[in-house]
Amino acid sequence: MTTVSIIGNGNMGQAIAAIATAGGHEVEIVGRDASQPVTGDIVVLAVPYPAVAGIVAERGAQLAGKTVVDITNPLDFQTFDSLVVAPDASAAHELAEALPASKVLKAFNTNFAATLHAKQLGGTPTTVLIAGDDADAKQQLADVVRAGGVQAVDAGALSRARELEAVGFLQLTLAVQEKLGWTGGLALVA
Repeated sequence: MTTVSIIGNGNMGQAIAAIATAGGHEVEIVGRDASQPVTGDIVVLAVPYPAVAGIVAERGAQLAGKTVVDITNPLDFQTFDSLVVAPDASAAHELAEALPASKVLKAFNTNFAATLHAKQLGGTPTTVLIAGDDADAKQQLADVVRAGGVQAVDAGALSRARELEAVGFLQLTLAVQEKLGWTGGLALVA
């Protein structure tokens, strides 16, 4: 059994917690109180991109040696018209630089909470795309996701996080413009 710590208790945090719990894993929801220790083997940052820097500053030492999952989409929340990271970078890459003793993965950012809860999207199983440089960490997260009833696909190295963030950005902008429902999304069909 894997222990999954989720920092953030919004829709995405709750959806990811439900998947991990459905798979028989222990889930720990961690609030903003920095005195609450993070004990999970996998730590999911289920917060908006602007909150990540504060979490790293407060909890960086606690995250050493752990698998840290970045679910953020680093978009300009005022205009919804661009990503706020450099064209050759990603939020996950920034996080990996800030947490060199952690195994950073990018996942869940191309999913909406509703499709994680439903475990399907338009009759197709919901798929979580996972990017990262540590094969064991990716496998551990994939095992948790699959045990919870959702598909998982290895999307490659952490350098692929930029493309995953672009896909997440596209979905979010389409949803905000009401061209795509929050219960919809892009499906991976084999």
